[in-house]
Amino acid sequence: MRMSKLSIIVPAYNEEETLEIFLNEVNKQSVELPLEKTYFFINDGSTDNTLEVLKNLTTKYDNVKYISFSRNFGKEAALIAGLEVSDGDFVTVMDADLQDPPEMLNEMFTKITEGYDVVGTRRVSRVGEPPIRSFFAKTFYKLINKISDTEMVDGVRDFRLMTRQVVDSILELKENNRFSKGIFSWVGFKTTYLPYENRERVAGTTSWNFFGLLKYSIDGIVNFSEAPLNIATFVGFISFLASVLLSVFYLLKTLVFGDPVQGFPTLIVLILLLGGLQLLSLGIIGKYIAKIFLETKKRPNYIIKESNIKPN
Repeated sequence: MRMSKLSIIVPAYNEEETLEIFLNEVNKQSVELPLEKTYFFINDGSTDNTLEVLKNLTTKYDNVKYISFSRNFGKEAALIAGLEVSDGDFVTVMDADLQDPPEMLNEMFTKITEGYDVVGTRRVSRVGEPPIRSFFAKTFYKLINKISDTEMVDGVRDFRLMTRQVVDSILELKENNRFSKGIFSWVGFKTTYLPYENRERVAGTTSWNFFGLLKYSIDGIVNFSEAPLNIATFVGFISFLASVLLSVFYLLKTLVFGDPVQGFPTLIVLILLLGGLQLLSLGIIGKYIAKIFLETKKRPNYIIKESNIKPN
């Protein structure tokens, strides 16, 4: 009887210090896992020696595969590349820095055997994380769950174990503007989440910064909600209504009471108010138009420079 396969997808950007530590730790923690493991490392245009380390690992382990991009395309591109080349009956996504506890794979597979299609993980604490980052992360999840039809669990990680059916469903979504946390939720299927405490990186430094995470959050909101457009429409209507009421007020004030309107200050305030609201609305609309523009160009999500994966 053929042993079921597990594809382990590992996006990597400047992770030369962590790769071999990660590989050894996952092998150690998953000894009892009744699955044939294959690692798919995605080198996302690293500027350090990540690619050289990966090539060295392929000489030591037959089950290590890698893809190396022509430049840095981002984690979303690395994730979809890994999913596309994965061939396992089950697929998991993990970070190379060991912030995703590999010992959880055993419990996750047990849940799969109980009938779940997806077993995800969520952090129940953010110990060691900057307070400002934790605050904005919690705010993002509260906001997105109020304005989007797709529920996203607070603290959820990309680290999850999925059946082949789930992965194939994700691959059917051909959009270029991807937000994996939303896509994982949108496809549905029977899902459960396992909690764990936050962990520090085993080595190296994170490539994420505050502004990068902010941009990622904005992309998530735009990709999975029309609320910003609705807000822009509402603000425009309220501004128009306010200007009409204000015009009527000053007209009556002048005709009935003969009180002259102080024109210059009022005019400046109104111009600044309406101009600011218009720019805000145009910015929101422009964000959606930019997404449409990028989709219509139909550029590939990534370009592979080299790989040791043989085409089927």
